Amino acid sequence: MNYDYEWFKKAVFDLTKIDLNAYKEKQMKRRIDTLITKYDVKGYEVFADMLKKDKDVLGTFVNYLTINVSEFFRNPDQWSLMDKEMVPELIDKFGKNLKIWSAACSTGDEPYTIVMLLSRHMPLNQINILATDLDTVAIAKAKNGVYQAKEIAGVPADLKQKYFTTNPDGTVSISNEIKSRVTFKKADLLRDPYPKDYHLIVCRNVLIYFTEEAKDETFRKYYEALAPGGILFIGATEQIINYKDMGYVRKNSFYYEKPKG
Repeated sequence: MNYDYEWFKKAVFDLTKIDLNAYKEKQMKRRIDTLITKYDVKGYEVFADMLKKDKDVLGTFVNYLTINVSEFFRNPDQWSLMDKEMVPELIDKFGKNLKIWSAACSTGDEPYTIVMLLSRHMPLNQINILATDLDTVAIAKAKNGVYQAKEIAGVPADLKQKYFTTNPDGTVSISNEIKSRVTFKKADLLRDPYPKDYHLIVCRNVLIYFTEEAKDETFRKYYEALAPGGILFIGATEQIINYKDMGYVRKNSFYYEKPKG
């Protein structure tokens, strides 16, 4: 048998139900080859056998597949637009009990950013964010809420002072009152069912690693997950080329609306 990358993708799916066909092959294969070299094994067959026998290696592998690049208030101009235009518009449409989903939330930077931003518009006890990711290690860090000082560099000074505490080792902890507003769950965007009737979905700088087919399917699923009048917020490196065909109205380069009616 030819134990090539095509064979390995099938083996991974059988083990984890993660479909590597949905990821850009050149990028993903390079990442996997790097990990195989790190474990000093010869080829895909031996590595697949290791994944079957060693749960720790399997866990490391699954978490390695998810590409965690996150940052508080990443691309501040886009969050400023959220603060000044999108949130007031959503409150005007739906009231202050907004249903918000942070998809592929990584280490929590994004959902916590949303909570802090919303705190300028409503009491904290009215804010509830669903945050999902495939990576259990990233979710664990998110729930812990402890970051390096450089990771919160983009947080506005007033929010940094209000919601972060510096620890003796130089790390910073986000306040429990912010953490308590986010519910973290493990979920696979490519396989698991999507929640419904959300007023705002935030998914940024993740789909760039998907194939065009997987991207298209995900954007369509987001459309179905939005309530009429709801908004999808995507990353600075992304765009929905055929957004009109899907039913979206483009409000801005990175904001897309599911129209009412």
